[in-house]
Amino acid sequence: MAKNENNNNNNNNNNFFNQNPLITFAIFSVVVILLFKVMVGDGAGMTSGTMGGNGATKVEKIDYSELKSLVKDKSVKKVEIGQSYIKAVSSDGSKIYTTRVIKGDPELVKLLDKEKIEYTGFSETNWFTDMFGWLFPFLIIIAIWMFFAGRMQKSMGGGLLGMGNSKKLISSEKPDTKFEDVAGVEEAKEEVQEIVDFLKYPGRYVEIGAKIPKGVLLVGSPGTGKTLLAKAVAGEAEVPFFSVSGSSFIEMFVGVGAARVRDLFEQAKKDAPSIIFIDEIDAIGKSRASGGPMGGNDEREQTLNQLLAEMDGFGTNTPVIILAATNRPEILDQALLRPGRFDRQVLVDKPDFEGRVKILKVHVKNVKIDDDVDLEEIARLTAGLAGADLANVINEGALLAGRKSQKTVKQQDMFEAVERALAGLAKKSRRINPKEKKIVAYHESGHALMAETTDGAKKVSKVSIVPRGLAALGYTLNKPEEDKFMMQMHELWAEVDVLLGGRAAERVFIGEISTGAGNDLERATDIIKSMVQTYGMTDIAGLMVLEKSRQSFLGTGQQASREYSDKMAQEMDDFIKQSLDERYAAVVARLEEYRDAIEGMVALLYEKENITGDEVRKIIIDFEKANNIKSKVVEGAETIEEELKEDANMSKTITNELDNGQ
Repeated sequence: MAKNENNNNNNNNNNFFNQNPLITFAIFSVVVILLFKVMVGDGAGMTSGTMGGNGATKVEKIDYSELKSLVKDKSVKKVEIGQSYIKAVSSDGSKIYTTRVIKGDPELVKLLDKEKIEYTGFSETNWFTDMFGWLFPFLIIIAIWMFFAGRMQKSMGGGLLGMGNSKKLISSEKPDTKFEDVAGVEEAKEEVQEIVDFLKYPGRYVEIGAKIPKGVLLVGSPGTGKTLLAKAVAGEAEVPFFSVSGSSFIEMFVGVGAARVRDLFEQAKKDAPSIIFIDEIDAIGKSRASGGPMGGNDEREQTLNQLLAEMDGFGTNTPVIILAATNRPEILDQALLRPGRFDRQVLVDKPDFEGRVKILKVHVKNVKIDDDVDLEEIARLTAGLAGADLANVINEGALLAGRKSQKTVKQQDMFEAVERALAGLAKKSRRINPKEKKIVAYHESGHALMAETTDGAKKVSKVSIVPRGLAALGYTLNKPEEDKFMMQMHELWAEVDVLLGGRAAERVFIGEISTGAGNDLERATDIIKSMVQTYGMTDIAGLMVLEKSRQSFLGTGQQASREYSDKMAQEMDDFIKQSLDERYAAVVARLEEYRDAIEGMVALLYEKENITGDEVRKIIIDFEKANNIKSKVVEGAETIEEELKEDANMSKTITNELDNGQ
């Protein structure tokens, strides 16, 4: 019964008038005006009544000319003239005649004087109508202002223009997410495990005098699962989870953000034990020194100061933990990172091979996959992708399978999804002419051959001349044999050789170069430049670092000012140019040696447009067997050592030539 009453109340509260207050006010205003018009009248003042002490009760509207005729016939005994209307009393006093005033007609007064009929003036308005006419427009303006102010309060979190109340901006929940739903970040899960224990059993830590960290900062690249990990902590501890974005604290009015911080902490303390999660904390935690001597953003700084004060305001025994996430830890204020506030930074990094396999398994739980799907093979192809990217790969594969009306997702769908993630959407509608198609085929074949015949290079997974993404007319996908966290010198030179393979193939087989190698040359130049400036791999600067870079999780390095002389810069430029020339000449020689193998790849690409790494390797091995050439596709440790010595000797030779002025 009570439930039915509540439903009825909800239905009453959700009626048209409550949901549309502005329209309701407009309708009410129109009704009031109409009633006022009816009550005040059209100038006659009434439909019945008395006039000048006469007992007349009947009112009759007449024309102006008719009134004049009545005056001439002396059928009226008294006339009252207003601003817009004229009233006249009949001779016997039984009627009141009304008519409109004709402006600019002085004959009526003369006629009244002539007939010696009493006349006077009267005011058509009174104090009520005057006051209502003045106040009504202001009432409309005030009502409209109140309506829009109410809307602003709802959108900005309540209070006057959004000041002081953050309840609308805070998401409070008890997540169902568990640690088993978070894969690929095992080290990070171990770091936050003790937070779960503290929230579940705070007495165990307090009894022995342990102080649990007040705040834990989750740092990592976008898409690595920082928010998911924070929810998993709350889910495992089974405590309220207050989540808010850092940008929600910043508004146009100074002091709003600080008030919202206070509200956030008050709510968390009331529901303790609890977790406060601030996503993108760099929006409010940016270093105050970044504003320079003139200061920075007053609202952001006041919000940060309030956050610092609140974190100091509760003791280590208070079961409220602050988790925050950012991918820009290098710009955070040092006061925020000191012990006693965010005591610990937990790196949520991109997953390794095993981590990618686990993440893929998590995301295929609700996806019908075919028996031929090899998640380990997908994990090998997706090195460097974050958890969100892997989730997108699984979803793209499912979408592709659904588009084909398949019952399950097959391995080919997963491969296509990986290509979409790495190279972009296939532009099947983009038709390139035969001449450009030929150039692209030789260009990609040059990359593929150098990748398969150069030690330290990533092996080929697929070669395609189908345009993808914004500008790629073709592409060569390479997969590493294993996850690598550093590169040796011979591997860097190998990457340079593979990048130069496309331009060299155009020179050898087309006879003219194109603009297709622009990005390849840029990357090859950057690799050699880093070898000189940062890695100390040449004799130009020796072990001296010429330029320091500060990398961020967003993938952009902030370069410091140049810290070397013009002479050093000239020597470095000469070394880079001569190294590129040397490597280019070696690549051209390799392509000349494997000319028939390149022609075989191009013919197969023309036929199929896409060829696999196994097909590339078969063409090269068949060519090597037919020409009694020692296979370079699979090389042992001895060959790698020889290349290392060759690379070191080449660097010394180039340096000596530069010193001798050659």
